[in-house]
Amino acid sequence: MRIAGWILAAVVATAGAAQAQDQQTLADIRQELTVLHVEIQRLKREFSTTGSPAPNLSGSSVLERVDAIEAELQRLTRQTEQLNQRVQNIVTDGTNRIGDLEFRLVELEGGDLSTLGETSTLGGEAEITAAAPASPLAPAATEQGELAVGEQSDFEAAALALAEGDFQAAADQFAQFDISYPGSPLAPEAHLKRGQALEGLGNTREAARAFLASFTGDSEGAFASEALFELGAALGRLGQTDQACITLSEVGVRFPASATVSAATQEMASLGCS
Repeated sequence: MRIAGWILAAVVATAGAAQAQDQQTLADIRQELTVLHVEIQRLKREFSTTGSPAPNLSGSSVLERVDAIEAELQRLTRQTEQLNQRVQNIVTDGTNRIGDLEFRLVELEGGDLSTLGETSTLGGEAEITAAAPASPLAPAATEQGELAVGEQSDFEAAALALAEGDFQAAADQFAQFDISYPGSPLAPEAHLKRGQALEGLGNTREAARAFLASFTGDSEGAFASEALFELGAALGRLGQTDQACITLSEVGVRFPASATVSAATQEMASLGCS
């Protein structure tokens, strides 16, 4: 988070005269914190019961009742894992947002950004784990997590707009995707593609912000190396050569086996990095 905050400072520093118009106020940050508080309260309500459980365990024989119990256990296990994944997504997204707000708050107050430490995990340091199943079942679960209704189709529509060169539509749709599906498993790729769309529009500064959001959202994920490279290249185009060189050099350090290493090396050569 400290590295991400330092890189974001370099992006913000390029705003120039436009900074006065884009700079958030303390009231804006308080408003965002209020939104986060509301989301946390909504999350707490997920753990409140809505009535008496009424599982269907009927059957005319012992074997049929055992089968019904096993089916009910499988259903409850799947629901538990889905809710656990949702909680983890919200915790990750909320932690990242709070870290970003802390950085901007210190920046607004003229504090020392180097003193910022690692942001505490939203809700505490303990890792959230799924409840263990009552029997050795084989629940259906995916690594990526469950997607909301319409989430995949909305992402694909935005990606299609980008592929067709409609950068404005792609940027708008990916921005709306981030609002509609906070904590989505597709968020790192969505931020990356939004950055590419903004680059197509010539808005390099906002593109750099999107690339940073992609990298900090999942710094070890499938799109992390590409996002870090795109961020470094964008910093170079913004005239932040020193920061660009440091960022691009991190691609090879963090992701030595990635195909983006050669591209990062070429970009560093073009910037004259030592």
